[in-house]
Formats: sequence, C-alpha cells, structure tokens
Amino acid sequence: MELEFPVPEKDFNTAGNGASETKNLLKRLGVDSDTLRRIAVAAYEAEINVAAHSKGGIMKCLIYDDLIHIRFQDEGPGIADIDQAMIPGYSTADELVREMGFGAGLGLPNIKKNSDALHILSSANNPTTVELLIFF
Repeated sequence: MELEFPVPEKDFNTAGNGASETKNLLKRLGVDSDTLRRIAVAAYEAEINVAAHSKGGIMKCLIYDDLIHIRFQDEGPGIADIDQAMIPGYSTADELVREMGFGAGLGLPNIKKNSDALHILSSANNPTTVELLIFF
C-alpha cells in the first residue's frame, strides 16, 4: 500500500497530518501500539523538519506486511553537516520557527531513536531526502 502527503512550507497547522493519518491506518490494520507510537513520533518529527527548514516537500509511505518505509523529500537548502545535525540540541531553525515552539534540535535524534533504519541524503544547497524503516 502506498500513501503520499504534501508538506507545505512553514504550515504548522497541517504538518503532522501525514503522520497522524498513517498511524490511524496502521492501527486499523492491527499494528501494535508501541510500534504505532514509534511511527507517529518519527514521521511527525520528519514532517515538522520539512515544514520548518525547507520550501515544502512530500511524505511518501510504502506499507508492507512487516514494515513501513517512509521517505521525505524536500525543496530545502540541505543539511551542510549531517553528523552535527544529529547532535541533540543543534538547530538551524529561524526565529519564526522557534517562536512557534519548534526548532529545539531534537527532530533528527528523535527520528533516529524511533526508527529501525535511517538514511539521510543531503548536502548544503541541495534538497534533502530522509528515509526510515520501522518493522512491525
């Protein structure tokens, strides 16, 4: 099964809808609550990152019998130093994002913590692709 959700730039009213809809579908399919929580946290954090740090993007979910593969692709400025971005508390969020209560620098660490596999493809001045796997 395949799902796709737009993630508009700086739209924190709808960012997270893809994570929520995906979690609700997987709940109906019988995925256990601990796994649902991990999926919801990882997907929400990634959606917020796309909304906060880029000009928008797409969340695409591929659901299999035993796992979910979620890919986020954005139209952003890229991540210059992925290792540094993985450090809890490190953030490049602008003032607007911080005033909205986001940008604490915990997004990528939370995605990693809640995923079984995480791959980030990015560099400065290029779009970012974040892919994660979570097994059921």
